[in-house]
Amino acid sequence: MKRHLLPLALSLACAASLAGPGAHGPNGEHLDQAGPTNASGLARLPDGSVNVPKLAQRRMGLRTLIAPETEAAATLELPGRVVQDPNASGRVQASHGGRIEPGPKGLPVPGQAVQKGDILAWLHHHADPFSQANQEAQRAELRAGRLLAEQRLKRLEGLEGTVPRKEIEAARLEAESLAARERSIAASLDAREPLRAPVSGVIARSELVAGQVIDARDVLVEIVDPARLMVEAQTPDVTLGARIAGAQLAGVSGVKLQLAGVPRALRDGTLPLTFRAQGDKTVPLAVGQTVGVIVALKDSAKGIVLPAEAVVRSPVNEAVVWIKTGAERYTPQPVQVKPLDAKTVLVTRGLAADNRVVVQGAPLIAQIR
Repeated sequence: MKRHLLPLALSLACAASLAGPGAHGPNGEHLDQAGPTNASGLARLPDGSVNVPKLAQRRMGLRTLIAPETEAAATLELPGRVVQDPNASGRVQASHGGRIEPGPKGLPVPGQAVQKGDILAWLHHHADPFSQANQEAQRAELRAGRLLAEQRLKRLEGLEGTVPRKEIEAARLEAESLAARERSIAASLDAREPLRAPVSGVIARSELVAGQVIDARDVLVEIVDPARLMVEAQTPDVTLGARIAGAQLAGVSGVKLQLAGVPRALRDGTLPLTFRAQGDKTVPLAVGQTVGVIVALKDSAKGIVLPAEAVVRSPVNEAVVWIKTGAERYTPQPVQVKPLDAKTVLVTRGLAADNRVVVQGAPLIAQIR
């Protein structure tokens, strides 16, 4: 009897251990369904490393490199901004107050190319009512005096031969003098001044509007030469200028910086270093743009040189590189880096010379969750 009950008890226990179709767990999950799986094989492992199958590696274009330790020039990144070259830029200002009128080609707009001497606009001078009334009265007085002088000159010319020659010449000079003074007063009443471009270049800023009333010394137009710009960097180290071997812009390729000189005066507690921006073509910069200036020092530092795209940010905003530790496994490694130029960095701590570092496709690995 016991021999017949034993198989039955075992079968009942197995049936109880297997959930039937539609069975639910304590949280409402279906116990008869398999857990989710990653069909692509990409997975973030509990230790923070990432599993990337071979097919996915080729699809993502991953490239690795064993970079040896080397000695490179020490670098320092400084905050800077793009400024105008005083020898290749200019401003258009009003010497007197007045009203703006369009020039022969209309009013200039930002980005428009101009040549030195071009008339950008006309400035029609205006005077206060009291001064204008005085000028009108003086003009009327001069007109009356001119007419009397011309009549007297005609009478004397009619008596030529009986009147001394010197009296006729004096009357003629008096009439011409009054006429010139009248023309000068008339010109001052309707005067307009041409606003000309002081240099050749591109309009960087224009505040001109037809009918606009301006005051003296108002900056109306700024002109810059896009091929001749400068970068001003700030540093609290007054000895840095003598230790600079070269400089580049962070994230901007094709632009070289040449130190224009080391000033001997601080500005707001920092030393302004001015660099000339040079490039094969038009420098892709704008006046007022904030940039990072990578300064190469005459000192040297040891480390591993890597492409800048090999360094990514972790979820806690820490600089990391990805190291290939297996055929399909990549591990993040925190590092300390210094920029060398716009495309390369120097890893000073965190890597060994035998580490195989991902130099292409690191941002794609960092996105795997």
